[in-house]
Amino acid sequence: MKVAAVHVAKGTRLPVRSVESVVAEEGKGLVGDRYHGSKHRHVSIQSQDQLDDAARKLGHEFDGGLTRRNVTVDTGVIPTKPGTRLSIGDVELEVVRLLAPCRLLDDDIGPGAMKALSGLGGSVCRLLGSGTIYVGDEVVID
Repeated sequence: MKVAAVHVAKGTRLPVRSVESVVAEEGKGLVGDRYHGSKHRHVSIQSQDQLDDAARKLGHEFDGGLTRRNVTVDTGVIPTKPGTRLSIGDVELEVVRLLAPCRLLDDDIGPGAMKALSGLGGSVCRLLGSGTIYVGDEVVID
């Protein structure tokens, strides 16, 4: 499993932008992202496989950045059990909770997006270490 895309947004409801890398600060989040400095919501992660499942339900493809998640991996299932540890490159993370889709997705992706992404929205993780996350980094789930 590898990082396929990285997205950050400077503020709530501001557009996300695709980046090739992002600095991750332990206990703080991703530098330049709207959640940097939050207590637990440091990184959101989703899987392209799960986005493809949602696209089939919707009947059309969509760009993964529209979900406003930070990291999209190329394949596999993202763990949602709190306490599960994973690493992205040399950055250590811990799952905090399942990330449920919100109604805004119906506006950005299309009617029914929130329902199609239910259970497929990925996870919120806290950063247990600092480093840089790059597109192409290997993702390992403990």
